[in-house]
Amino acid sequence: MTSSADPISTVSQRLESFASDRRAEVADLGAEAVDFVDRALAAVAGGKRLRARFLSAGHAAAGGSAHDADIAGVAASLEIFHAAALVHDDLVDNSDTRRGRPAAHRALEDAHRRSGWLGDADAFGRAAAILLGDLLIAWSDDLLEDAVDGHPRASDVRRQYATMRRDVTVGQYLDVAEEAAWATAPDDDHAARALRVASYKSARYSVQQPLLIGAALGGAAPAQREALAEFGHAVGLAFQLRDDILGVFGDSSVTGKPSGDDLREGKRTVLIAYAREAMDEAGRADLDAALGDRALDETTIARLQRVIEDSGAVQRLEGEIDRLAALADAAIGSAPIGDAEVATLREIADAAIRRTA
Repeated sequence: MTSSADPISTVSQRLESFASDRRAEVADLGAEAVDFVDRALAAVAGGKRLRARFLSAGHAAAGGSAHDADIAGVAASLEIFHAAALVHDDLVDNSDTRRGRPAAHRALEDAHRRSGWLGDADAFGRAAAILLGDLLIAWSDDLLEDAVDGHPRASDVRRQYATMRRDVTVGQYLDVAEEAAWATAPDDDHAARALRVASYKSARYSVQQPLLIGAALGGAAPAQREALAEFGHAVGLAFQLRDDILGVFGDSSVTGKPSGDDLREGKRTVLIAYAREAMDEAGRADLDAALGDRALDETTIARLQRVIEDSGAVQRLEGEIDRLAALADAAIGSAPIGDAEVATLREIADAAIRRTA
């Protein structure tokens, strides 16, 4: 993978090679094992390869050569870890779909039923999805170790990777906890609490740490790391705030998730916090009563969308996204990073922040 190239094709090739090896490992273990591995590999298919893009950009920004490290291998390991996180996240959120297809636990549940197996299909799907995510995490570790084996900066890469894993795990818990804990916090603390979740669950994991892992591979100087960290966190927060909007207003044919899914899941996002701040007591009570109701129909979803839009929360959040984008741009504007690499960082940041899916 060259530093400036679109990493999707190269990372995908690396993942295909890795998949072939994993299938070969279980070929003699029976149909169930082969199916399990194939389902894990299916979880890696598709997606924006966002982490691979930022990792490649971080490596280039540090002045790394396209030939001095196995960038594709490290990027592929991040994509596999991301797949694991999505499998577990969909299970935690009880989501039915992912990227327009059944979520892993739902697919496994359906396979149980179609196979005519004994026992509770729902319980099987949930248990199998936990193990599926665990397998993907193990694969991610395997691929990372293979990619950095013998590299002079391997220990630095491992530290950054470990930080990413810790941050997103804490962030996932904070997200789950906030769905229950919000009621015990003052209303004017909700936005700050939601931003804390966004920082750990998404900003650091999706953008900042992939950049810093790439920078570690490239031997970044302290000033470069500092600029990339500041840039990455601002872009990562803006990325998550865009996700907050898409989770309520996104087109399901584009996002691969039902419109208004965040409302059904009861997500206490910054968007919801801003909407509540602008509402009177009755309005907040109505919104709170609806959030987390899995039975919300399209008519009710449309009504809640109008209520949130009318509160001014979307416009306020768009302003915050613009502010974060400006902070990110300033962080790399005077950094000791080449002009071409800065242009690439700006390009992928804009794609992440202004996306529709």
